[in-house]
Amino acid sequence: MSVKKIKTEEKEDSVLSFLLFRFAPYWPLFILLLLLCSIGAWFYLRFSTPLYEAYATILIKDEKKGVDDNRMLESLNIYTSSKIVENEMEIIRSRTLMKEVVKNLHLYAPVSEEGRFNKINAYETSPIKIEVKEPENIKMFQPDIPIYYDQKKSTVTLDRKSYPVGSWVNTPYGDLKFVLNPYADPDNNEHKQLYFSLFRPDNVASFLASRVGVQPTNKIATVLGLSFRDESASRAIDILNELIEVYSINSVKEKNLMAANTLTFIDERLRYVINDLDSIERSIQHYKTKEGIVNLSEQSKNFLLNVSDNDRQVSNINMQIAVLDQVERYVVSKNNDVGIVPSALGLNDQLLSQLLQKLYDAELEYDKLKKTMAENSPQVVAVASEIERIRPTILENVRNQRTSLFASKKNVSETSGAYNSYLKTIPQKERELLEISRQQSIKNNVYSFLLEKREETALASSSTLADSKLIDPALSNYSPVSPQNSTAYLSAFALSFIIGIALVCFKELFTGKILFRSDIEKYTRIPIAAEITNVKNNKSELVVNRPDKIFLTEQFQHLRAAIGLHGRVVSKQKVLITSSIAGEGKSFVAANLALSLSSSGKKVLLIDADLRGPKTTSIFNMEDREGLVEFLEGNVGVEDIIRYSDNNNLYVIPAGGDCNNPTEILLNGKLNELFTYIEELFDYILVDTSPVDPVTDAYVLSCYCDKTLFVIRHGYTPKTMVQILDESNKVTALSNPFIVFNGIKKRGFIKGSYGFGYGFGYEYVYKNRNGVKNRKVSIS
Repeated sequence: MSVKKIKTEEKEDSVLSFLLFRFAPYWPLFILLLLLCSIGAWFYLRFSTPLYEAYATILIKDEKKGVDDNRMLESLNIYTSSKIVENEMEIIRSRTLMKEVVKNLHLYAPVSEEGRFNKINAYETSPIKIEVKEPENIKMFQPDIPIYYDQKKSTVTLDRKSYPVGSWVNTPYGDLKFVLNPYADPDNNEHKQLYFSLFRPDNVASFLASRVGVQPTNKIATVLGLSFRDESASRAIDILNELIEVYSINSVKEKNLMAANTLTFIDERLRYVINDLDSIERSIQHYKTKEGIVNLSEQSKNFLLNVSDNDRQVSNINMQIAVLDQVERYVVSKNNDVGIVPSALGLNDQLLSQLLQKLYDAELEYDKLKKTMAENSPQVVAVASEIERIRPTILENVRNQRTSLFASKKNVSETSGAYNSYLKTIPQKERELLEISRQQSIKNNVYSFLLEKREETALASSSTLADSKLIDPALSNYSPVSPQNSTAYLSAFALSFIIGIALVCFKELFTGKILFRSDIEKYTRIPIAAEITNVKNNKSELVVNRPDKIFLTEQFQHLRAAIGLHGRVVSKQKVLITSSIAGEGKSFVAANLALSLSSSGKKVLLIDADLRGPKTTSIFNMEDREGLVEFLEGNVGVEDIIRYSDNNNLYVIPAGGDCNNPTEILLNGKLNELFTYIEELFDYILVDTSPVDPVTDAYVLSCYCDKTLFVIRHGYTPKTMVQILDESNKVTALSNPFIVFNGIKKRGFIKGSYGFGYGFGYEYVYKNRNGVKNRKVSIS
């Protein structure tokens, strides 16, 4: 077994022992309280109204937990909102939904009937139900309005006036309708006095909403378990089913309202977009008309093609002009010599080509004739004339063509310049047109988007689905869940113990007196030598050695042993007995301790040094004898004040007569003489002195004593006195102090046995051989 387990078991035993020690002596009180609480529980079960509980389960479509519509439903139900289960729980419990339930089921006008002791709900037994035309106009609570239903006549009597069933009628309580109750037995002809009340729907809704229970079936599921408690099982079922229905309808209404608002917004935006789009299109039309634009891109391409064509035409014209220049140089530079005729390639004039060919042929013929004939021959001259005639013609043709080509070149150049000027303006026009077209494109996209959303919204508004699904409708087992016998009696059992513990704690813990040994140990470090049981109805203060007080004899013997007043070798000791205040039993302790010591064969002297309240003197009936006062005043000697007490080996010095100033007498120096004389004669000397709190007599006598017994009385000594013991100069100056816990009373109501005490804990009773109780020992 581990150390931890041992410590745990010890702690449990300690707690159990503490509880038994504290409260077991008061068991009659607990039995009485248990009896009273049980009677109260019986009356509660007998007269309380039973409650029935209805249950239902619904599924919440929470996307975060994996519950959503399929693709088809999602495409139709575009307004499916993301539900959070925790939020839906609060919505279901809301007063707003419950108010609709109250109106739908007409719960603002409940009907009741006479029961055995009071009026009971007649939701299932009443033959009629009551509806209010305008329930919101119910201003104040009107309870228990008597009505009478006549089944044969199908009328309801209210305030001595009959009203038909099934029609709206004007009554002193507003416009009402009396309808048949579907739960009532139609064959029941028993006529009962009925009552109905009128409540504000808001108040009824608040009350019923507090009875609704909503809990998820587990942490990861979106299934909610709904419960409702009511006096009627059927009404609980109806309320729960109606609440689920209202919740689903409100969810659909919310989506339809959202769709309607969306349609209104879209239509409004479409009107603005159409107007903007029409304005932009008119701007484009005006711009194209003004700039002569049909299709700017195609026109730009055509202009570029025309410029290229013009460039090619200019190149062709330049080439033709170059050919003409070459031809002209050829014709001008020739002297009828045969040479290579320039090509007329690229020239469109066939006449020039023919003339050049004739010139070439004539020059060739001239060259042949010149070789064979003289220059003046007719044939040579004829050919030379022919050549001279052709040359001017060619030159004229060249000049004409050159003039024509230069004119064409100028015309083409001018056209190309116009095209180039137009092409330079195209980027700006494209930018301006692009800006307008961009606005048109944006508006077109917005217009298309709005038209698409409008169709989707119209489709969604006609196919809206609820975000919840009913799994199990409301059901009740028609057996009351409250009150339950076991719960009521267990509560009575617990309540009786709580009240008993509270009474005991109030009696013992909320007092300013010392009641427990633990209180003394908590407040002071002075050791506790013994605990002395309280003695009641005792004619004599001397209880030691009495047959009926054997347990007290044992306790004083325990005190002797605790302070070391025992042993084979007798050591003379002087013991001072005092207390904090008067009445704590120091004289009782001193007298009985002296008697106990003398019973052991020791010679004991008991000095009554309490000159203000000489209780020891009265215990031994020595009030009229000379004592300590006379000795201290010098009137008698020591041997004259020592008195025999009629108990073996026990002698007493009484207090003596009255004294005006006891402290001054104790300080006159005669005490040295007294203790010097008696130390030689006695084994034990006990000094009963005054309490330390009011006077200083004990402090004066403490220097003559070896030990000090400080008496604390149960239920009498204030806790404040014990709390200052360790700090009190008077107490700390006492010689070798011990505490005696005196006058311990038995706890509880049964006083005949010494069961649980206020001290160490238990007292066990020892028996002799004949079975007679003769001893009791208090053990820790």
